Amino acid sequence: MTEAPVVDRRIVEALLEVELERKPEHRLVLVHGRYEQGASERFSMRIDGRERRISVTDQPSVLGVADAWLRHRTAEDAEDGDTLVVTTTAPPAQLGLDLCAHALRRTTLTVSLEEIVRRRFGAAQIDPRIRRNTWLVEALLAAEPAVGWRAAAATADWRRSGGRLLSLDAAVRVLIEERMGRVFDLDALLAWSRTALFPGEFAKLSADEREGITAWLRGHVGDAAVIVLSLAEQGRASDAMALGVVSAVLTDARAAPEAALAVGGLFGAAAPSVTDLKTFSSAVQGTLTRWIGEAASGRGGAGDRVKAVVDRADELAEQAGIRDALADNPYLPSGMRVRLQQLAHALGGNSDCAETALRHLADHRLADLNADRLTTARMAVRLRRWLDDATEPLVTSVSVGVREHLASWGWVDRALAVLWDGDQDSDPIVAGAYRLLFTEAQARRNLLDEAFAGRLTAWAAHATSVEPGGCLLIEDVLTKVVLPLGAVRAPLVLVLDGMSAAVAAELGEELYRGGWKEVSATGARRAAVAMIPSLTTLSRASLLSGTPTSGGQKAESDGFAAYFRTHRREALLFHKADIAGGAGQRLAQPLHDAIAGEAVVAVVLNTIDEALDHGRARWQWSVSDIGHLAELAGAARGAGRPLVLVSDHGHVLERSENAPAPGGTGAARWRIGSPAQGEVSVSGPRVLEGGGTVTVPWREDLRYTSRKSGYHGGASLAEMTVPVLTFVPSMDVAPPAVRELAPETVTPSWWQGGAAAVVEAPVRLAAPDSGALLDIVQSLGSQVVASERFREQKRHVRRAPDNAQVITVIDALVSADGHRLSPAAVAAAAGGRASRDAIPFVTVLERLLNVEGYPVLGLIDGGRTVRLDVALLREQFGL
Repeated sequence: MTEAPVVDRRIVEALLEVELERKPEHRLVLVHGRYEQGASERFSMRIDGRERRISVTDQPSVLGVADAWLRHRTAEDAEDGDTLVVTTTAPPAQLGLDLCAHALRRTTLTVSLEEIVRRRFGAAQIDPRIRRNTWLVEALLAAEPAVGWRAAAATADWRRSGGRLLSLDAAVRVLIEERMGRVFDLDALLAWSRTALFPGEFAKLSADEREGITAWLRGHVGDAAVIVLSLAEQGRASDAMALGVVSAVLTDARAAPEAALAVGGLFGAAAPSVTDLKTFSSAVQGTLTRWIGEAASGRGGAGDRVKAVVDRADELAEQAGIRDALADNPYLPSGMRVRLQQLAHALGGNSDCAETALRHLADHRLADLNADRLTTARMAVRLRRWLDDATEPLVTSVSVGVREHLASWGWVDRALAVLWDGDQDSDPIVAGAYRLLFTEAQARRNLLDEAFAGRLTAWAAHATSVEPGGCLLIEDVLTKVVLPLGAVRAPLVLVLDGMSAAVAAELGEELYRGGWKEVSATGARRAAVAMIPSLTTLSRASLLSGTPTSGGQKAESDGFAAYFRTHRREALLFHKADIAGGAGQRLAQPLHDAIAGEAVVAVVLNTIDEALDHGRARWQWSVSDIGHLAELAGAARGAGRPLVLVSDHGHVLERSENAPAPGGTGAARWRIGSPAQGEVSVSGPRVLEGGGTVTVPWREDLRYTSRKSGYHGGASLAEMTVPVLTFVPSMDVAPPAVRELAPETVTPSWWQGGAAAVVEAPVRLAAPDSGALLDIVQSLGSQVVASERFREQKRHVRRAPDNAQVITVIDALVSADGHRLSPAAVAAAAGGRASRDAIPFVTVLERLLNVEGYPVLGLIDGGRTVRLDVALLREQFGL
């Protein structure tokens, strides 16, 4: 007979299920083999519909077999159906006819593990190659789950495929899925390496099974599988991805040879070859990049996985002494720290150097997972651009001051607020650079505030609605903005108490992303001038009453209704207590009904001012941060109403360690008396405190009361400038006089950054009066329009725009950052088209440029952005 196999309980059960179903009356089963030491000798099985007690004993001699059978038959507790299984190495001929007569099949059964596997799977056939891979047969029997292979989740795919032939490939896949999970691609295998249980269980498998699984995964996943599983055998699977990151040093031609030795040392005695490590590193980086993308899109747990890997990689790099060699690695936190330090040094130079350093920082793979740090870095570079901008206008008047503050200097304040908080890592090099830049930018802003305050004193002496000095006064906002905007549909006016130009810039961006179209009759955003001092009781009452006045909520409500009554319009004003609805309703029913109706509706939102007074200063504001703003904007959109965002005054933030200045009257930013350094005395018809004369600070660090998060009442640009932003849900409800404002037109150029110069290859043209050829640079737009393909396309497009318009639009998109512009900016670039027709105009351009349906030009971001694929444009038009 063949060498006696080791038989365990699982094999015995499988054998009995097959054999006793045919001959259930037999109580003795002889099996050629040796019973596994320590295996259970007594258990129960359900066979032929009833429970049977099974006893197993190993008896190498004939006498032992006979004695075991005798004791089994004569046992006092024996029951009908009790079955004895005897494993033995004694030849059947020596057992004798009497003993064999009682045995199933009258002989010793030979265990066919392959046949047991086939039956356990319920397969009609088994791949002959499985028989030759004894490790696989044994592993399949050992790994069978409690429910059996026929019902196991791991065999679901095989069963769906028909489940008749158990092929070698299917068998190994089932085994791997049961042992390790669905690790059939590198992403899954690398994720497996970071689990707490599976790698340890893999290390406990027999050497033959580990070798077989490794070979199969190598063929299906790649050589990286060998490295991962080798580390798992060493109990170091959790380091696999981190080691892959560190191995990237091998791809750097500048790295010293010692770096390769150091990496090999991290892997131990069985270090892979340099070629294999390079491949492995590339594969790990690909997986890590996908995880980073998942984390950036909000997939739960992905960010934690990435952080664990890269932090460990940094530790290993330090341990191996190769952190300097990996200083430019795009995955290591230390590499991002180095790039931030490079940016810090560049901020002391010009904006071009800072731009280059910022791009290098943004290219780091962890930048998207450190959005706040990247935002701070971007703000720093923007301030560097602003400081390097030699075209900064002078404050020649109050009108110029508030207009430029809304258009540009308020954005400076926005960047300064972010820079003040600094980088979360507290790196001294970065912190020092940010501090110096903040000081430099703040000094320039102070000069603007000082110049504005000087203009304000002269202007305020005579400023009225009759003689505004070129300014939009806050008391004229209803007349000059709200009434005209409501010519088609009554607007919803949202008064955001304390909204500065910096906050307005943020909210305007978000509303645009939410689908609102910003509009204006002047081609720019409007900025009004607050009352003096810039207090809520003065400015808000004057705004809502349409005349210089003071008062609280009753005065505001009465004044608002009275103003529109003179214009034969119903008007309703809602304050804080009137906004919130009851259970199950965000907005109060009267407010909801008013917005759905025909009256002009205004709502006062106090979140910003309350945060300054009682809360923590914020350096960023979103629509969701301001109580009920999102719900009100949604209600306005649903009712087809235009939307006006306006404040009563701005604010300055607390950034000083100074004690309160003396001479205060109980107000934070105005007093009575002679002005000192950093203050001005202002008198005039719009000064509604102090008998018409007050002293107000223009310096942000002056206050007359105890410390708060922010203040208002003074004469700084941030306090006196009142943003007035107007939006429509669609151009259908916009009055004829207004046009859509492209986001590019309301964002300062230094904020966006200059696009890289586009250098076109010279196109050689003949000079008109001679046969000579001249190198004349044609823009890409001109080359497209001059092509035969364009002329052919244009013949099939109805109402195609003029060639000059197409040239201008293409060249504008080529020059734009990322080759992207808003639809309004595209239409504006065309010149002859009104921006009210932005989307239809872009649609025509798509038909004209998208040859054979290829997406050369298209709308993205839900229709908010037009993107030009320059490479595809050249290809499609043969340029």
